[in-house]
Amino acid sequence: MRLPNTAFTERPWRIHEFIKDFELEDVWDLDTPGGPDDLALLVKQFSGDGSDFKPSPAYKVLFAIRWKLGALLKWDNAEHGVGPRNPSLRDRLPEDLRDGPRGPDLRTVPMKSVYQAHDEWATEVVNKTVHAVMHIGWVADGNGKHHAQMAVLVMKKGTLGKIYMPAILPLRRVFVTPSLVKTIGRKWNARSTV
Repeated sequence: MRLPNTAFTERPWRIHEFIKDFELEDVWDLDTPGGPDDLALLVKQFSGDGSDFKPSPAYKVLFAIRWKLGALLKWDNAEHGVGPRNPSLRDRLPEDLRDGPRGPDLRTVPMKSVYQAHDEWATEVVNKTVHAVMHIGWVADGNGKHHAQMAVLVMKKGTLGKIYMPAILPLRRVFVTPSLVKTIGRKWNARSTV
């Protein structure tokens, strides 16, 4: 379920300290009920090999198109990734986060972990169109339980990013992210019933 942006902006996440030039695209509630210390388990789930990642057909088609376009137009070439011209968000971290756990990189998509704290985790991807961040925050439900919320933040790169990112936003909100959210919840809840 999509949440109002305030579900992210009004929480005291550490990431707010160093993402002022990023735009918040959206915030999603994840069906991941757990205890106060379970974010680490969810992060571990994200870092799996993806063999049980079963997104919708629309998700698969849209990503296949995106990877083909990226290869054809060279959007994902190394020179557009993290490097001297495109610094990682890790370069902005305060010392305590930089020296703390980094967290695992994702295997199913080319996102690299930036940092992992007790109640939040951030990953990033940089290409010719965007520097994007996925932030997973672990929030209290108010009834002794906790669950995750996912925020997507972007810094559009150049004219291409300013055209491409708004163009794909409706597709991402209708097909891609809901499929991802359902898959995360299904995988989490299957894990907790085993």
